[in-house]
Amino acid sequence: MKIIRKSCAQGAREAEGLAVIIDVFRAFSCEPLFFHFGAERVILEADPEKARALKREHPEYILAGEVNEVPLEDADLGNSPSEILRKGRGCFHGKTVIHRTTAGVTGVASAMACAEEVLPGSFLMARAIAEYALRKRPPVLTLVAMGSRALDKAPEDEACADYLEHLLQATPYDPVHALQQILFQHTAQKFLRGDKPYLPREDPVLCLQRDLFGFVLRVTREADGLVVTPESPAEG
Repeated sequence: MKIIRKSCAQGAREAEGLAVIIDVFRAFSCEPLFFHFGAERVILEADPEKARALKREHPEYILAGEVNEVPLEDADLGNSPSEILRKGRGCFHGKTVIHRTTAGVTGVASAMACAEEVLPGSFLMARAIAEYALRKRPPVLTLVAMGSRALDKAPEDEACADYLEHLLQATPYDPVHALQQILFQHTAQKFLRGDKPYLPREDPVLCLQRDLFGFVLRVTREADGLVVTPESPAEG
């Protein structure tokens, strides 16, 4: 299995084989929580206006997302794992969630055009993703760290790719060094300052937890868009 490292929007457009699209802060830390709280499925929609239109067509759906971190207009919630925790099972159980984000969701949409299979990635699902990949043994695995707004590399996404490489190929990984590189940079500090309500301090605490969930998320193209469903690594 050949592992290729890519970053940001260009990396997603160049993804090959089995592609893991990594967005730690915060898209793909939110998605496993949707399913943990009983969501039936998640629809990924990169276009914010199409996401809002889908919500108007299906008012029973939950619309979650952001544009450049600011909560999407008319959304039920932003792109915050701590907000999901506060709302809990009563909000998501049995529901369809429409999810729109600037980096992670757009990265998945791009990768679906070129990769054979696409998995959303974060620390929360890293070990399950590694187990899935080791079971499938694709000729090529592309790790795409989506970065800040899919434009610039972000230390948390690069560190998650490092961790996945460690799990897949036993390369060195120092979790303390990773935290040192992440916590004092802008991508974490903008949360920790606490000066914007849509960037809560609690989010990095949740997003940097490793291996909380024992499932992967697979993306398939269906009639109503890109649909995410959970799957056990053993089912791959």
